[in-house]
Amino acid sequence: MTSPNTVIWLQERTALGILSGEVLEAIAQVLEEKTLPENYPLVTEDTPPEALYILKQGKLESYRTHQNSIAAACSFLPGTVVHLQELLLDQPAQQTIKTLSESQFWVIPAAQFKQIVAQHPEIAQVFSRHLIQEVAQLTSALSYEQERSQALRPYLVTKAQRGIVGTSRYAVRLRAAIREASLKRNSVLIFGEPGLEKDNIAALIHFGSPQRRQPIIKLNCSILQSSGADLFGRASGKVGLLEWLGDGTLVLNNIQDLPAELVPALVQLLKTGTYTPVSRLGEPTPTPRISRARILMISERTQSTIERCAGQIIKVPPLRVRKADIKAQAEYYISLYSRSQGIAKPKITPEALRRLQSYDFPGNLRELQSLVERAIVQSAGGLELTEEIFWSAQTKKKQFRVNLLNMYPGLRRFLRSPWYPDRINYGFTLWFFAVVVVVLFVGPQHRGENFALNMFWAWWWPLILLGFPFLGRIWCAFCPFMIYGEVTQKLSLWLFPRQLKSWPRHQAEKWGGWFLFGLFTLIFLWEELWNLEDTAYLSSCLLLLITAGAMIFSAIFERRFWCRYLCPIGGMNGLFAKLSMIELRAQQGTCSAECTTYQCYKGGPQKGEGLETDGCPLYSHPAQLEDNRDCVLCMTCLKACPHRSVEVNLRPPGIELWTTHVPRSYEVALLFLLFGGIFLHRLPELQATLGWHLDLTQFLPHLGVSLVALVIPASVALFVYGVMQLFYLFSNFVKQAKSKVFISKPKSFLEIAYGYLPLVLGGNLAHYLRLGLGEAGRIVPVTLATFGYSGQGMPIVIAHPAVTAFLQAVTLIFSVLLTIFLTHKITRQPLRLLLPQHLGAIALTAMIWILVVGW
Repeated sequence: MTSPNTVIWLQERTALGILSGEVLEAIAQVLEEKTLPENYPLVTEDTPPEALYILKQGKLESYRTHQNSIAAACSFLPGTVVHLQELLLDQPAQQTIKTLSESQFWVIPAAQFKQIVAQHPEIAQVFSRHLIQEVAQLTSALSYEQERSQALRPYLVTKAQRGIVGTSRYAVRLRAAIREASLKRNSVLIFGEPGLEKDNIAALIHFGSPQRRQPIIKLNCSILQSSGADLFGRASGKVGLLEWLGDGTLVLNNIQDLPAELVPALVQLLKTGTYTPVSRLGEPTPTPRISRARILMISERTQSTIERCAGQIIKVPPLRVRKADIKAQAEYYISLYSRSQGIAKPKITPEALRRLQSYDFPGNLRELQSLVERAIVQSAGGLELTEEIFWSAQTKKKQFRVNLLNMYPGLRRFLRSPWYPDRINYGFTLWFFAVVVVVLFVGPQHRGENFALNMFWAWWWPLILLGFPFLGRIWCAFCPFMIYGEVTQKLSLWLFPRQLKSWPRHQAEKWGGWFLFGLFTLIFLWEELWNLEDTAYLSSCLLLLITAGAMIFSAIFERRFWCRYLCPIGGMNGLFAKLSMIELRAQQGTCSAECTTYQCYKGGPQKGEGLETDGCPLYSHPAQLEDNRDCVLCMTCLKACPHRSVEVNLRPPGIELWTTHVPRSYEVALLFLLFGGIFLHRLPELQATLGWHLDLTQFLPHLGVSLVALVIPASVALFVYGVMQLFYLFSNFVKQAKSKVFISKPKSFLEIAYGYLPLVLGGNLAHYLRLGLGEAGRIVPVTLATFGYSGQGMPIVIAHPAVTAFLQAVTLIFSVLLTIFLTHKITRQPLRLLLPQHLGAIALTAMIWILVVGW
């Protein structure tokens, strides 16, 4: 490179360009070109520099090894003049400098450069003026930064508290959204429930962005001035926070509390990136200013006006849907608190973790943190945090419930064994039902001579009614109709391999209940008009009819479609099972957090503790059950679950009716049909009580009276509900005239009707006690009579009629009291409003008493 070209390069590429051409020419004449290898030390800190170096090509790094130094390591670009200040001021090198790669330099030895400085005083004068200007600029900048720091300090966010803890899909998506927001400069709206640490997410976005060294401030919108002066400043003088912020980040916390007057200004800022300082009355409108700040907004409620202006919306999922993250989050809080207190880190027991995962945490992360810290304090230095310590995680669904599987491990083993219910069903029920049907067809036709007919009417009906309050729908787990349906399904698939049809759920939910109601009505009329109680072959036809329905629909649809939607016995069982003191449920938190296969619902191979199953036959997930109606207690889910999430709980009878219950019109229709069945079964007594003298041997009169008997309870119930409505209207009319407080409106008839359920069950049980206590004990002589032997002299066990009447009366009294109690729990309304309802229940009980017990 020639000397003129060297001078031009020095003028354009180096800090020496401020010197005159004559001086640069003198410097260019003495430059020596050198190439130094990688990692070559130019100078060591605190030693005199040997030469002036001008980097022509390559890379340099400077650093200081002294522990008290605040100088940061830095690198140099081509054109950098090294040791200029040290040589001019005769100082030692301030930093160690070495090459990072093979580098080319122009070098002037220190002594020679000092000679040039002595010959050309311009060099010292120019660089002195330049140094003074730099000092003045630094002083001005320092003063500005001090004033800026003072203005921003009350709102400054110094760091992000933590990252997103957890591995659930929600946590992964949230982390991805934060990364995406960090790479951009557009505005972000962070939306979510209270307690989700949304301000920390805003901090994560800022500190993960290229502007992480710029300040970030957080403003609570509820304390902003309605004029906006503190945010936008005043045109006449006061600087606003937006101007002080510069390229930093502004976090507007609780944007839903923003004063309405500031919403248009914020919309302008989000859309155009400009804002207008506040002016006083009479002053000209200021010119809009450009804001370089990034806007992050936090909201707990939807703000449609602002949402439309936000460049990105991040919806933070609540903790209740991130059950899989609760374990990691709780352990993080334990570690955090343990380190801060200097104590040993305790562990959460599996039972406590399951309880935490089953809790919904309305306060989200803050509630979990508070709960964990309180538990550590209450553990008093213990190394385990047990379920009892997390007392506040008790939910309403867990109140008054005891998991029998935990209390009795042997019960769990039995219910998970092959005996329950498969070996019982296929080893006994399958063939015994076939024997019963055959005996009903070919054996004697009267109940006193046929043991199958005796077992059907005198044993099965009383026992199943008596079992509903204790075991719910457990009969369906051993039901022969279902067993033959399953056999048909398996056999048809073996003979004709195919894909069974999926359930038409929408149509089944809409019409299935009315189908079984209609079928049950026909069964009741058939039973009464053709005297099924004492006609063996017709009883057999009834059993075969229901079995045929199960077999046909099992051959068409997958699993047990008939049992869930169409079976009349199943409909009755599901209705009365609502009163049961037993329920099967699952821990929602455990299912959401740990389960990924849904084996209890879909079925699948063995996994861990979970056994191989075909899934729930009724397509019910135990964690979603709110009603005993859709659980047949087959324990398939208990066998399939690898996480011990399934529970068999002892609970207050019928608690679901006033907590999670959803009323259905077809269930109410079935309820009153079963209620009317009590009157239907007592037609002779009903005729005698009413003074009717109809010939029931004639079909049409018999049919007419039967239909009237079936609608008596529904008519009375509708009548008393109408009286309640009139009482409500009249009371409010009187209250209005006297300017007093109005009384509440009665609940809908569908809701109140379920209050009659104990009376319906008790009335049917009282009716069948006559057969159970009077004929069931004759089973031995009746069995002998079935096969043509004389049963004379064989033992019998029957109750005295007075004992039967007493037990029937006690059953009815207990049932009506439970009906009154249940009605109050369902409605939660005052006694004076429900008085007609209670009087109606008592009147219906009195009618049943007269028909069943007698005067």
